Amino acid sequence: MISELDALKAELERFGKANDEATSERSRRMLNITRDTGEFLSVLVRATGARRLLEIGTSNGYSTLWLAQAAAATGGRVTTVESSAYKLGMAAENFSRCGLDSVISLVHDDAGRVLERSAPAAFDFVFLDSERSEYPRWWPQLRRVLRPGGVLVVDNAVSHAEQMAPFAALVQADAQFTTSLVPVGNGEFLAVKASS
Repeated sequence: MISELDALKAELERFGKANDEATSERSRRMLNITRDTGEFLSVLVRATGARRLLEIGTSNGYSTLWLAQAAAATGGRVTTVESSAYKLGMAAENFSRCGLDSVISLVHDDAGRVLERSAPAAFDFVFLDSERSEYPRWWPQLRRVLRPGGVLVVDNAVSHAEQMAPFAALVQADAQFTTSLVPVGNGEFLAVKASS
């Protein structure tokens, strides 16, 4: 029997594909992760036992559902940040439909401001799927808010390799981080912060 959550994920996959094929306006496109990326994120969260998750770039909440389902299994929570009011409304409705809204904090704000306000080592796991041109500017704060031993995952590392290159170079040059490029979905750039 298919669960309500699985049915909602499948519905959002169909909606995202149809929506993105029908519009070229970036602010109206969902730009969701692929299903295999969702599965990969879910496994990573569970394997690392991450409980304090941060997602930057909620869109309509498809990726958040994968993270929240895993966070529920680890006894954790997801804070997800979205600047678009249009997408925020869709995400809020989807979260209330799936029964996971109790483990999700939906924040309508600029990601840079959220990062600046966050405490040092506030998160075990950070998923970045937002404005790639902002990543280098956010790096000092991303580095600060990720706890020792924490994991950073960045989407579109293969599909948008050229746009990702400046950020990837910053992370790879940091002796505190070990990185890997994983060819799942649109390509996931992983970085693990040293434990000490």
